[in-house]
Amino acid sequence: MCLAIPGQIISIEGEGLARTGRVQYGSAIKEASLAFVPLASIGDFILVHAGVAINIIDEAQAMTTFDYLDEIGELGEIRDK
Repeated sequence: MCLAIPGQIISIEGEGLARTGRVQYGSAIKEASLAFVPLASIGDFILVHAGVAINIIDEAQAMTTFDYLDEIGELGEIRDK
């Protein structure tokens, strides 16, 4: 099963299709393409699938997803416990 994980953008580089961001998932920070979310900005929460941001979401949606993942024991390193 594939799953998009919420994260928060902490920095952005590049423009257009080459636009990328450093995304924080709890204690983990990874790079993701922001090509599909041109309106995303630093501080926004996004859904990331396979290294590509696919949607901007609000903080409440991100926290709800983290709660569901925690409930099923699938958070791993995504969130500090």
